[in-house]
Amino acid sequence: MPTNTKPTDQKPSPTDAPSGHEHWSPRLWGALIVLCAALFLDALDVSMVGVALPSIGGDLKLSTSTLQWVVSGYVLGYGGLLLLGGRAADLLGRRRVFLIALAVFAGASLLGGLLHDGNLLIGARFLKGASAAFTAPAALSIITTTFPEGPARNKALSIFTTCGASGYSLGLVLSGLLTSVGWRWTFLMPVPVAVIALVFALRVLPKHAHERGDGGYDVLGAITGTAALLLLVFTVTEAQSVGWATARTIGSLFAVAVLLVAFLVIEQRTAHPLVRLGIFRNGAVARANSTALLLMGSYAGFQFIIALYLQRTLHWSALQMGFGLLPAGALVALSATRMGAIVDRYGTGRLLPLGSLAMLIGYALFLRLGPHGTFLGLVLPTMLLLGIGFALFYPSVNIAATNGVADEEQGLASGLVNTAIQVGNALVLAVTTAVLTAGSHGGTSAQDQLDGYRPALVLVTVVALAGLLITAAGAVLDRRRAGVRHSVPDYDYRRADSGAALKERV
Repeated sequence: MPTNTKPTDQKPSPTDAPSGHEHWSPRLWGALIVLCAALFLDALDVSMVGVALPSIGGDLKLSTSTLQWVVSGYVLGYGGLLLLGGRAADLLGRRRVFLIALAVFAGASLLGGLLHDGNLLIGARFLKGASAAFTAPAALSIITTTFPEGPARNKALSIFTTCGASGYSLGLVLSGLLTSVGWRWTFLMPVPVAVIALVFALRVLPKHAHERGDGGYDVLGAITGTAALLLLVFTVTEAQSVGWATARTIGSLFAVAVLLVAFLVIEQRTAHPLVRLGIFRNGAVARANSTALLLMGSYAGFQFIIALYLQRTLHWSALQMGFGLLPAGALVALSATRMGAIVDRYGTGRLLPLGSLAMLIGYALFLRLGPHGTFLGLVLPTMLLLGIGFALFYPSVNIAATNGVADEEQGLASGLVNTAIQVGNALVLAVTTAVLTAGSHGGTSAQDQLDGYRPALVLVTVVALAGLLITAAGAVLDRRRAGVRHSVPDYDYRRADSGAALKERV
């Protein structure tokens, strides 16, 4: 680095960037807790609002088609702006982007709890999703540039990602309690937590997260890429009500294709692309993003099915449903402190297929659902398998998606995997809803509902199977590479980039 570089712009020193064998300082733990709090709030918000929807619709007199936008508005802002959020973190400074976005998140939460107009509430939800699109990749890239690749980063990412999963599960229970008092509390409760996290973030976030990356702004890429994602999420969400074969839906999908082609052309020709397409030459990164889209999409589809099944068919209350789904979240939360060591020992190449397989079996077991399903016989086995699968899969896929990526592109890598997750959620959920509706033929009887749940569950299971096949293929490739490495004497591939191995050979 140049000799006139300011200390705050330097990379973390060895004392700031811990190895996997030394204790982390209180300040470092504080930074990780703050970043985890932001992801926890993002996940908490999604699950709490989902349970509170009937109360919101009744109070604000919203139709079913309008009510869905209370959820879809958040997904639209989140999924559509994630790539832009990741790039902004790289260019403007991760710490700065995180702090501003967290403040906006707190303000949008407060606004949503005070509004009395449905359209304005949807607007507040979009703003909240947009802020999460900047906090999520900024937080993840702060972690990956603060903790060096290896045991330290694996441990930090495992804690970070499991906090998100735990937030989603806890939100199901909290929402049942808060909604019984008033649905507005599901919006207002995150406000003080976000404010406290913001105050501590100003003190504990590492100084190196101030630094900005080199390069210019890809304005055309940002416009076409963001527009394509926004329109895609909007189209698949609206297709449920307007129809998949209508001119409006087909025209929108054609426009999405045109925007995506324009985006790819721009990214290949611009000097400073929003997404450097060469990042996908890293096979592990490409597979991680594909798997994240499929597995997280299948999970979103399954959550939608089980929520309808438990409340409409088995007539569980919102609070009962929250406690029924809690075992999965509890397993994820309890595994948080151990997942880093497990990843170090077994590697993401083994854990990703195992996690995918556990989720696949969990979905397949739920195909036994009937009009009198029980918690112990039907729900609990699936929840335990999903908890195990999610605990193994989610941290591993985030690690795989960011390993081997340069520090200046960690925001991009983080934004890509989060975008894959959100786009997967939107696409698989939309198709799951369409299959469920077609299977039930619009009927409301218990048998009609079951006729819709089963083909929708088959779809979810097939999507999970596709994700498993990708992770299994990756595991095979990893083993083959490992065999090649062991067959070449006197060459240490792990240190090839540093030139140390070459010196040893000489």
